[in-house]
Amino acid sequence: MGLSTHVLDTMHGCPAAGMEVALYEMHGEAASLLKRVVLNQDGRSAAPLLDDVSLRCGTYRLRFNVAGYFAARGVVLPQPNFLDQVNLDFGVAHADQHYHVPLLVSPWSYATYRGS
Repeated sequence: MGLSTHVLDTMHGCPAAGMEVALYEMHGEAASLLKRVVLNQDGRSAAPLLDDVSLRCGTYRLRFNVAGYFAARGVVLPQPNFLDQVNLDFGVAHADQHYHVPLLVSPWSYATYRGS
């Protein structure tokens, strides 16, 4: 079970290898950093962001460093960046289930959903 993520770079048609992602637990407007990871060649973290023991009901935020990733790939970005950090706030209502939060992203758009 637990929590995982996967990022696909829709501009280049590949996994977003090397993208930095941070996971926060939310307490109202306050955010507590739980983990920072760099995505592997498959656009995934090497291990679950939270395992089934650590995942609790509540609100979380995933922060994806989109502009940093595309700049590192050599994409010339406008200044200021249209997308810089993409924050996805989501709720976990059933900590006994697996939560997979994918991101499809380009320098100008993103989409997400609850995956499996």
